[in-house]
Amino acid sequence: MAGHGGSRRVIYAALAGNLAIALTKFAAAFFTGSSAMLSEGVHSLVDTGNGGLLLYGMHRAARPADSTHPFGHGRELYFWSFIVALLVFALGAGVSFYEGVMHIMAPESVANPMVNYVVLGFSLLFEGGSWWVALKEFHKTKGRLGWFQAVRLSKDPSVYTVLFEDSAALLGLLVAFAGISAAEVFDIPEFDGVASLGIAAILGATAIFLARESKGLLLGEPASREVQAKVLAIAQQDAAVQRANGLVSVHIGPEEIIAGLSVEFEDHVAAPEIEACVERIEARLKAEVPTVKSLFVKPQTTRTWERRRQEMADASDDEV
Repeated sequence: MAGHGGSRRVIYAALAGNLAIALTKFAAAFFTGSSAMLSEGVHSLVDTGNGGLLLYGMHRAARPADSTHPFGHGRELYFWSFIVALLVFALGAGVSFYEGVMHIMAPESVANPMVNYVVLGFSLLFEGGSWWVALKEFHKTKGRLGWFQAVRLSKDPSVYTVLFEDSAALLGLLVAFAGISAAEVFDIPEFDGVASLGIAAILGATAIFLARESKGLLLGEPASREVQAKVLAIAQQDAAVQRANGLVSVHIGPEEIIAGLSVEFEDHVAAPEIEACVERIEARLKAEVPTVKSLFVKPQTTRTWERRRQEMADASDDEV
């Protein structure tokens, strides 16, 4: 998991910022009685815990393969990313929604609103710094892809999870500022509760999006088209291969791929030569495509491969 150095920096930056901000928001909520500020405090506390869970998931995913997990533990990161999404929804959005409803039903004027403004200002500064670190790290990995397309195709949830959480935090701070300001200017304390409902909506939408992406990774997503094309090209270049028919692959971690390769060998190639060919392909993949950790080669005619592909396509159409 050496490639997670950038991800860890992003999470550490978010952890430090969120913990300090959460404590500050709770103190402000205690002194002012602001529902929106309390919701924001819960939001930052949940984000702090989520950063810890992502680090834990990365640690667990880095464990080597063993007899009970022969392909490694890479999916641990995907599992804990899904748990993070559930926490954002259950704790972040749930508590914010509850606080908003209660404050609307039993409104109370905010005392010392200037305290809230100061805390929100510093929170925007710190959250913005954490967001910028996550944005720069994500920008390195997305290349020329659009933002949402890059997230959909990404196999590493650690960076974009922090980025989306920080984006939700910034939006939540703006909503809290608007609600507290409106409650003071118009002398309608219910606006403070409405702001909490707005924060709940932001967190709920963020959680649903993150859960959807984590679900796809848990179920298994294929390697990128570039990786698949590279594997097929390496196989096709071997003298013993008549045609590399196709590839079936699945990510079991951000940098861990299992691939099944369908190959039609030359007619004159004997079993020992096939074994030597497979070893050559594996050696090249280890040097040129190190993310492919396990390769299974199936000798198969092109006609058989095409028939199987059509059967899978028909099955997919039937499910739809």
